[in-house]
Amino acid sequence: MKLNTILTTEVYSYRMSLTKASIIMTPRQLISEWVDLFNKADAKSITDLYHTDAVNHQVANDPVEGKEAIHAMFQSEFEAAEMTCIVENIFEEGEWGILEWKDPLGLRGCGFFHVVEGKIKFQRGYWDKLSFLKQHGLPIPTE
Repeated sequence: MKLNTILTTEVYSYRMSLTKASIIMTPRQLISEWVDLFNKADAKSITDLYHTDAVNHQVANDPVEGKEAIHAMFQSEFEAAEMTCIVENIFEEGEWGILEWKDPLGLRGCGFFHVVEGKIKFQRGYWDKLSFLKQHGLPIPTE
C-alpha cells in the first residue's frame, strides 16, 4: 500500500471516530433508540443510554439509582416478561423527552426522560402495574 493511501485511510478513520464520539442524540433520537433496544430486550445496550448516576423512577416502584442498578432492573424485567413498547407519541422540549406508549395487550403508559449530554439522567414512568402483572401472569404483591 502506498504511503499516501495509508495516510488517507488513517485520516479518514480518525475523522470517523471523532464524528461518532461527538454525536450527541437529542431526547427524541435517544427515546427512539431506547424503544428499539427495549423491544430487543437488550439490557446491556439500553443501560449504555444512561448516565453513571442516573435515576429511573417508575412510579409503581421504588426509584432505581445508578447505572449498575438500572442494568439489573432491566435484566430482571426482561427475564420476567416479554414486553413490547409501541410508540404512540414522542415529544421533545429542550433536555426533556416524553414517550407515550402502548403494548399489544392494551396497557398504556407515559415516560419522561431528562437527557443531559445525550444520556438519560432521570427517567420517570407512569403505567398500571396491577394490570401488567395480571396480563403477564406474574405474582401480585399483597402489601
